[in-house]
Formats: sequence, structure tokens, C-alpha cells
Amino acid sequence: MVLLHYTGMQTAEAAVARLRDPEAKVSAHYVVDEDGSILRLVDEERRAWHAGRSWWRGETDINAVSIGIEIVNPGHEFGYRLFPDPQIDAVIALIDDIRTRWTIEDARILGHSDVAPTRKQDPGELFPWKRLAAHRQGLWFEPAAERIAALGPPLTIGDDGLGVHVLQAGLHRLGYEPLPDGRYTDETRITVEAFQRHWRPSKVDGIADGETRATLMGVLQLATAESLTGVLD
Repeated sequence: MVLLHYTGMQTAEAAVARLRDPEAKVSAHYVVDEDGSILRLVDEERRAWHAGRSWWRGETDINAVSIGIEIVNPGHEFGYRLFPDPQIDAVIALIDDIRTRWTIEDARILGHSDVAPTRKQDPGELFPWKRLAAHRQGLWFEPAAERIAALGPPLTIGDDGLGVHVLQAGLHRLGYEPLPDGRYTDETRITVEAFQRHWRPSKVDGIADGETRATLMGVLQLATAESLTGVLD
């Protein structure tokens, strides 16, 4: 998979220095600066230590199966801001290049918050996932209004029952860790927030409203179709 991060430090220089510091015990394959320049720190065939404790579709050693791209941005702690166009253009070109060497499904182009939602928020709700998907990098789905309305009232903390179970099962099937138990706990809220950061970034509140659930259904359909295409090929 390709795993996208923001650096979450005040400057690009500080981020690169930390990624190159053996004592920090953290690394990434690439760093993409705001001006679009790209620095390679680790060869793609070698492990980089960028994912930490994480999980996706049963994978627990994400560092062993991913290429990590750090995107320079101060992050939520130091003044989170929009990602400049030259930077995103460079990320798109870099992923295109990586995929000439590795077989990576769109459903496995992910953010750090997807694989570690209880610990991480990056690359965050300002990252333009829709723009990447328009360049055939990752999945994106925007549900129709009638589909949203058909799903009824929102689900939130304290709710339980079949609707919550179906939501949790969909999130787990897509790749998130928690198993369905039919109870909308804080763990479910955090997982919903992670999904929203990636696929419904206009409102990240941990409440599974109709738009969130309809988007999840659509993304799941795209991911399933992609997997079936791979099997048939």
C-alpha cells in the first residue's frame, strides 16, 4: 500500500532532520515539500518506520507492506493549512511513478489516520483525496441526495442495534479494525471520524449521518469491484 502522512512539524528542515536521526526511530521513503520538491530517504524495497502501531484488513505490520510518503505540513498542532497545488501535483506524480513498480490497488492508497485512527489524524481533512482519485489514485464516492435521505436519522454515541452493527461491519469490511458489536461506543466514533477525514471531510464529527453511511456504501462497492477485477485479471 501507499501510506500518506503529514510531517506535523513546524518546518520541513526539522521534519527531515528527525526522519534522518537514528535516535528518533522513525523514517519514511519520501518527503514532499510544499514547493513540490521530493526527497527520497529510504529505498522502496526496504522497510521504513512510518506507520507505527496500525491495522488494515488484518495487516498489523503495515511498515512491511507499505511505502510511506511524508507531506510537509505543520499539522493540527502547529497551524494546519491547505496543501499547495505544486505539492499535490508532486504527490500525484510520485504515486504514479511508484505504481509503475508495485501493484497497489486504489483501495490501498490510504492515510495514516486510516490505519491508526486512535492515534493519528494525518494527513487530515484538508488533504485533497478527491483530487487524487480524479487522477486514478485512491477511491472517491459522492452519494446522491435521495440515497442519503433513505438512510434515516444519524447514528451516534449510545445508539445500538442493527443499524450500528451494519455500520461497523461496513467499516470493518473496508479495512478498519474494530469488529461489529452493535454498540456505538467511543471506539466507533473515532473510526467514523477517521473515515470522514478521508471520504467525507466537509464535516468530521464522528456522527454517522446519512451522508457518511451512503458514502461508506459507495466506497465499499468501488473497493469490492476493484478486488473482483484483480481476481479476474
